[in-house]
Amino acid sequence: MTTPVVELRGISRTFDRDPPVHALRGVDLTIWPGEWLAVVGPSGSGKSTLLNVLGLLDRQTEGTYLLDGVDVDEHDDLARAGLRGRKIGFIFQAFHLLPHRSVLENVMLAELYVGAPRRGRQERALAALERVGLGDRADFLPTRLSGGQRQRAAIARALMAEPSILLCDEPTGNLDSKSADNVLGILGELTRSGLTLIVITHDEHVAAQAHRRVRIIDGQLVEVEPANV
Repeated sequence: MTTPVVELRGISRTFDRDPPVHALRGVDLTIWPGEWLAVVGPSGSGKSTLLNVLGLLDRQTEGTYLLDGVDVDEHDDLARAGLRGRKIGFIFQAFHLLPHRSVLENVMLAELYVGAPRRGRQERALAALERVGLGDRADFLPTRLSGGQRQRAAIARALMAEPSILLCDEPTGNLDSKSADNVLGILGELTRSGLTLIVITHDEHVAAQAHRRVRIIDGQLVEVEPANV
């Protein structure tokens, strides 16, 4: 029987302020291997808080989070960081590439955080760049790349740890429509190869590419709908 990649049971996140801020309220969500899920909602709805909980960057106040069937709350902060490094890749609106390092070096740097062996690192990085169509740009500095190429380099970097989940926060927010469609095509290929994709977005065009959409308002999942309806 297939185990969900992500299973959230009654997840709430309250920030201790005056008055308290209830950023997430009783969120239940199951995500399966190879699924592309879009999380949509207005500013301040809880999308970023949900992303931080899913990415093990923050802890929920209540509820249970199972990642590949493992209760993440059974781990201390160091173990959670290791789990995050092995299981989760991140793609952000800003590309976070070091401008004075080559594209290849930027991708290789990803393995420094997961303790992967140094031997074969360059070959693995080149393979990741080939996977996103940037093999011929490996020696370029990021400043010589277009926005779409920089985002593809960021995707290659995220793939180095062979994560089971790719968390994307507005991955096309800085791109023109042609570059955005190119990046979305690559993300679609990744899901077809078995990678699970969770995309936080306010862009309905981006959300429409997903297998499923979840709408979040005031910290609650209020609607789950087929993506192309």
